[in-house]
Amino acid sequence: MRRVFLLALVLMVAFSAVATAAAPKILVYAKAADPRGLDPAYVEDAESGKIIVNVYENLVKYKPGSTDLQPCLATSWTQSPDGTVWTFKLRKGVTFHDGTPFNAEAVKFSVERQLPPNATDDMPYASFTFEPVKKVEAIDPYTVRFTLKKPYAPFLANLAMALAAPIVSPAAVKKYGADFNFHPVGTGPFKFERWDRDQQIVLVKNAKYWGKKALVDKVIYKTTKESSVRASELMTGAVDIIDGVDPNDVKKLESSGLKVIKNPGMNINYLSFFCHRKPFNDPRVRRAISMAIDRDKIVKYLYQGYSQTANGPLPSFIPGYDPSLKPLAYNPEQAKKMLAEAGVPNLSFTFLTYAVARSYNPVNGQKLAEAIQADLLKIGVRTNIKVYPWSEYKDAVFKAEEGDACFYGWIGDNGDADNFLSLFDSGQIDSSLNSSKYSNPKVDQLLKKGTLTLDPKARVKIYQDLQKILVQDAPWVFISHSLDMAAYRPNVKGFKLHPVGVSWLDQVSK
Repeated sequence: MRRVFLLALVLMVAFSAVATAAAPKILVYAKAADPRGLDPAYVEDAESGKIIVNVYENLVKYKPGSTDLQPCLATSWTQSPDGTVWTFKLRKGVTFHDGTPFNAEAVKFSVERQLPPNATDDMPYASFTFEPVKKVEAIDPYTVRFTLKKPYAPFLANLAMALAAPIVSPAAVKKYGADFNFHPVGTGPFKFERWDRDQQIVLVKNAKYWGKKALVDKVIYKTTKESSVRASELMTGAVDIIDGVDPNDVKKLESSGLKVIKNPGMNINYLSFFCHRKPFNDPRVRRAISMAIDRDKIVKYLYQGYSQTANGPLPSFIPGYDPSLKPLAYNPEQAKKMLAEAGVPNLSFTFLTYAVARSYNPVNGQKLAEAIQADLLKIGVRTNIKVYPWSEYKDAVFKAEEGDACFYGWIGDNGDADNFLSLFDSGQIDSSLNSSKYSNPKVDQLLKKGTLTLDPKARVKIYQDLQKILVQDAPWVFISHSLDMAAYRPNVKGFKLHPVGVSWLDQVSK
């Protein structure tokens, strides 16, 4: 009997060990909103980028914690002396998730579909990323050459961006057509499994990945719109990681033994005026509203110090930032006088805003709009607030069929000043990136000069001159740069936020 009992015990222990070893390692990541899509050519939002970077790869990628570049699908590259020809040697032995080979033709396909005449109006990053590209050639199966129309200083940095630049499977794009936006196929460490709209997106480990394999078997991106609910889910263990941390929840999370990341944010939180129509086609009106908003108070009380008041569009660590730049100072009495001089002493208008938290605005768009509404009421300006779900918000802003101004933000894609300042380029109005519909020929000229100039010091001077114009033209109210915050449970190892606002999860363990 004792021998039978011992045998049974051994079998139970062995069975338990096998079961434990076989249990999949699942990482659950809660975020505020669904992505707009998962085809990098057709999206422009950070929520999409968070998933895209784990499914697809680029020719080059960022080093951990910085926007310095290193090889990825390209192993090396050269640039011609005049800066117009870039040649990339590609990594061999890489396959897409559908089993088709990665090669120069795949790179050519991924880029050419975003170049004229193939590019369509609903490719928001196409011109932003590839406008200087004259042609792209597959020299041999593992060599690709880009010829630019002109020197373009941010070109290599643009190729690392989460949007437009990732390399897609040509076979999958042809197979799914427009539905490729919901059936992504790349070469990355995770493969797409399914998308339950407004609930979750599931990725699974790519067992045939060419590099270091992912440390977890599955990642579930869970959509939880309310910041407080995400915090509660993290504290109960229902999820492992959350982003969009509300400043009100930081102390509660830390006192519960959870880890809270607080990194300097490569972002800008702003109020954008629709500059193409009255009353905000008048810079005097834009300046007056800017001067009626107490941005320091917003940072102190709404964001509880987890943001920095902005003096312009650039965070302080971006080359081109000007520490001497003087923003329009808070002066409500002067603001009232300016409105009277502009002929709109009894101004009223409508804000468009969003219902979720963003990394540049962790308390959500409605709360920010209400805080500014209260400031403007002090000078007799009445405002109406129209709130949209995030999935509908970008379309409403792009169409600009209603409302007079909107709340928005930007998360830097590559650490280059042009990536922020191009949002004021009149050439980006049609792409939707210039949300204010702002147009100034002098600004357009300086932007062009900045990309043509390869000397870093000369570029800094150009961008500092440009920002002085923007402060006076006031197409935006430059509100704040938020700390980039996320939180995770102590059993999660290796999780980091990257400055570009996304996280690579392949080397995160649990």
